[in-house]
Amino acid sequence: MTAGMTADPAVTWIVTTSELPWQKRTDGSIGPVTAMPDAMVRFDASARSVEGFGACFSGQGWKALNALDEARLNEVLGLLFGTGDGAGFSLCRLPIGASDFALEWYSHDEVDGDFALDHFSIVHDLNTLVPFIRAAQAHRPDLRFWASPWSPPTWLKKNRHYAGALPEPHLGVSNGLHPEQRGREGSDMMHLDDRSLATYADYFGRFIDAYRAEGIPIGMVMPQNEFNSPQPFPSCTWTPDGLVRFVRHLGPEMRRRGVEVFAGTLERGDEALLEPLFADATAAGFLSGAGFQWEGKRAVAAFRGRHPEKRIYQTEQECGDGRNDWRHSRYAWSQIRHYFRNGANAYMYWNIALDQKAASTWGWKQNSLVTVDTATGAYRLNHEYYVMRHVSQFVRPGARVFDTVTLNGYENLLTFENPDSSFVVVVQNDLAQEDEINVLIGDRLLRAVLPADSLSTFVIPPAG
Repeated sequence: MTAGMTADPAVTWIVTTSELPWQKRTDGSIGPVTAMPDAMVRFDASARSVEGFGACFSGQGWKALNALDEARLNEVLGLLFGTGDGAGFSLCRLPIGASDFALEWYSHDEVDGDFALDHFSIVHDLNTLVPFIRAAQAHRPDLRFWASPWSPPTWLKKNRHYAGALPEPHLGVSNGLHPEQRGREGSDMMHLDDRSLATYADYFGRFIDAYRAEGIPIGMVMPQNEFNSPQPFPSCTWTPDGLVRFVRHLGPEMRRRGVEVFAGTLERGDEALLEPLFADATAAGFLSGAGFQWEGKRAVAAFRGRHPEKRIYQTEQECGDGRNDWRHSRYAWSQIRHYFRNGANAYMYWNIALDQKAASTWGWKQNSLVTVDTATGAYRLNHEYYVMRHVSQFVRPGARVFDTVTLNGYENLLTFENPDSSFVVVVQNDLAQEDEINVLIGDRLLRAVLPADSLSTFVIPPAG
């Protein structure tokens, strides 16, 4: 501890390094200003509300977790969703139909020409997503949900296939797509006649109703995952004008059910791609916010500037390469920091759990919060689990995000005030040596010496 600093047992301090995750420290202090601040919380600027943190449910995730015995499964779910010694996930995503981490590709009505949706069914999900979600709800009964499709039913698409691109040859998989069926960015792969769009809006509505009947209330939907990109997995490109036409149908169906609609998900660094939706008076009236992922991170700040009244969700953390290494966990923290500094209200990890192969249905290995060894029935919490938990366990829904200002380069932190007036500071020391930090919070100074190459969370009680 630096000379002049006195440990304060009222300050909760958790530290994670590459070798030692989740260390509880007792040598941080909060008290009068006795040193020059390195960073100062800007209470004079407008704050943004945090709606929650979470990840996405998938068929492969549930299959991996089911290799655990009952005690270990319950333990893992508690570590993810529990609000005591868990990450406390409060807001999660689920796919409408197959994602690229489903066990197989499917929609909820593949009967060609069934515009009345007489054959609509979520029977596929009753063995995968629904039990996964219910198991999470047992640890977090107030868990909230939003949903988006990766692909419409194939008969509503022009290429009549789930995918929109051929797989990379080096991945060694085939998706059955013929070259002439490939989609193209900047085009609409969905049929845009009113009958098709009305049917697809009804499809969303029936999905909401069916999940409600299972005790899973979905509060928001987005029209399409990555609407710009034809992918070698379930996908569907839309033009902004095509999305406007669809939202005019989707909005009334969702409003009747009390479900919000966000524009997204955008994974291009161009906020102008969303502007036609917010410029159209009818469509804009149904839109509460927008979702961003991958290169969409470069559009978040500009979107916030254009639409300060709309909410922003980060919808999918970049997925890594299956190695789950410390390098990518450091990058993951940089993404969390970037999104909340630029206006995000919520943040989503992607894969909750995968087995040791960690491969999608199209051959790409990806990271996950939990890795399950299906041969031994053991599990491992990966670095990115702890990165997420450093924020999600301590920052409550309804917390406010405050900006900070620094005169000497201390920008690698986030600050939040919880509804109970406790204050949370999350800071990374990316140096290869210890670094003292002094953060001014109102008239109090948080002081600590951060371990080398570490991530720290400080929870500071309300001022007396």
